[in-house]
Amino acid sequence: MTVLDARALNRATLARQLLLERADLPVLDAVAHLCGLQAQEPQEPFPGLWSRLRGFDPAELSDLLTGRRVVRTHLMRRTVHLVTADDVVAWRSRHDAMLRQRVLGVYRRELDGIDPDELAAAGREVMADGEPRSMPDLARAVAGRRPGAPPRPLGEMLVAALLPTVQVPPRGLWRTRGGARYALLSSWLGRETDPPSPDVSDPVGRALVRRYLAAFGPAAPADLRAWCGLAGLPAAVSALREELVAFRDERGRELLDLPEAPRPDPGTPAPVRFLPAFDNAILGYHDRSRIIDDQHRHLSVAGARVVLVDGRVTATWTVEEGTVHVTPLRRLSRTDRTAVAEEGRAMASFLSGGVSDRVHIAASPG
Repeated sequence: MTVLDARALNRATLARQLLLERADLPVLDAVAHLCGLQAQEPQEPFPGLWSRLRGFDPAELSDLLTGRRVVRTHLMRRTVHLVTADDVVAWRSRHDAMLRQRVLGVYRRELDGIDPDELAAAGREVMADGEPRSMPDLARAVAGRRPGAPPRPLGEMLVAALLPTVQVPPRGLWRTRGGARYALLSSWLGRETDPPSPDVSDPVGRALVRRYLAAFGPAAPADLRAWCGLAGLPAAVSALREELVAFRDERGRELLDLPEAPRPDPGTPAPVRFLPAFDNAILGYHDRSRIIDDQHRHLSVAGARVVLVDGRVTATWTVEEGTVHVTPLRRLSRTDRTAVAEEGRAMASFLSGGVSDRVHIAASPG
C-alpha cells in the first residue's frame, strides 16, 4: 500500500481546500464543496473564502444569506456552520442524535428529568409564528412552562439540538453586527428537513463520506468522525470501500480517498495563505499533523487566526486599526517574510475595503 508522507498529505489537503491556488468558483459552489465553513465567529467565513476564491466579493455571500440559499446553523460537532440550504436539509436529521448527546454532555444535570419531546413541542409552539427569537427569549418563554428549569440549558437544547433552527440575518452579513436570533429552519426555508432514511445501507452517511473525502481526503475514519462528530458512519465507510482507494500515512494509519481526487506532487509550491479562526482545513481532522505541528495544535481550538507558509501553520495574525499584525511561530526566511507581507497587505486591503494595506510582522522567535 502506498505511503503518503506529511508533505504529500499537506498538498492534497491544500488542493481539496482550495488553498493551493484560488478557485474560479461561485460562492455557493465553494461553500458546498467545502461541506460548509465553521462560523461561530460571524465574520470569519469572509476571510476564509477570500483566501480560497479568485475575485471573491463578500456581498455575494451576504446575498446568499439574505436570499436563504446558505444558512448559519448548529451542525457538525455542534458548532455553528455556514452551509448551503440544500445540505442542511439533507444532513440535519443525520446529526440529530449527536447534537442531543453533545448538549446533554454539557447540561446533563440541569436537564435531568426534562422530557426532550415535550420540550421540543413547547419550543415549536413558541416559534410557530415564524418570528425570530434570541436564545434567551426562547428559553424564558419555555422556562415559564417548566418551573424551576434553568433557562440557558433549555434554550441551547432547543436551538442547537431538538429543533432544526437557523441564525437569521443580519447576523453573519459582511461588516454587520447582529445578535443571534433563531427561526425554525422549516419556516425560514419553506421546506422540512429530510427525514431519517429507513435504508439500512445509510445513503446519507455514504454521501457524507464522499463529500468529506472530496474536501478533506485522503483521510482516516477517525478524521471523518473528528470533522462531523458522528459515531455511526463505519457502515457507510464499509459500504463504500470497493469504490475507494487506500493509502498509509507515516504513522501506519489507513487513509481512504476517492480515486480521481487530486493528490498533487509533494513538491508543488504552496503560496502563503491567511486562514480565519477555527478554519476547517485544520479542524477537519483528528490527526492534524499534515498542516500544523503538534506543539501548535492548541491554536486550532483557541480561535487563533493562522498563516500558512509552505502549506503549514507558521504564524498567527490579528487586525488592529486597519493593520494586519503577524506573529511568527518560527524563524522566517527573507523570502518568506516578503511573501507573508504581500499577502498580509492584500488581506488588510480586503478587510478595510481598500482603506488600508498596512501589515506588521513581528520578529521571529529565537
